[in-house]
Amino acid sequence: MDKQTENGMEDTPLFDPKILDLIDFSKCNGEYKPKISNRNPGDNLHLRPLSLGDFDRGFLKLLSELTKVGDVSQKQFADRFHQMKACPGGYFITVLENTETQEVVATATLAIETKFIHSTGARGRIEDVVVSKQYRGKQLGKLLLDCLTLLAPKVGCYKLSLECKDPLVDFYSTFGFSKEANQNYMVQRFWD
Repeated sequence: MDKQTENGMEDTPLFDPKILDLIDFSKCNGEYKPKISNRNPGDNLHLRPLSLGDFDRGFLKLLSELTKVGDVSQKQFADRFHQMKACPGGYFITVLENTETQEVVATATLAIETKFIHSTGARGRIEDVVVSKQYRGKQLGKLLLDCLTLLAPKVGCYKLSLECKDPLVDFYSTFGFSKEANQNYMVQRFWD
């Protein structure tokens, strides 16, 4: 059920939160010490879909710890949110919220690209994984990565990929990712 945020906006989730119940965390790749999971991510933490009210909960500020965000207005945020929501099954932006402070402290995205190949299958991409500086070292990035990796086949992905810097290749390989032979990642940037 939607609720009102402090600014009067309806606090709508990007996707049905029940989808996160599809995650069978007993099959995760990560080892957690102390033990945490998608249902118990830590004291005062809650795993859920991105919601419209996260504009006021520091979502964009958190993303700025990863990359350049720019000056995004509340209207721009809402417009982009509704554009993504209008593509059911296309975006699974997942956040961890501190329920005490009502602040988004970690996020990761599973973006789905539908295809004609592989019997009209879907390819997933993990993107925009970031944990707030104050929460690093609490296994939250690992938790989000495990959750989205386990969710991908449940939402129809035949393949899951991510882009990372060379020093992170070993880390991501512990989650089942590998560099494929004869494959290169290339890019053209049109702005920073």
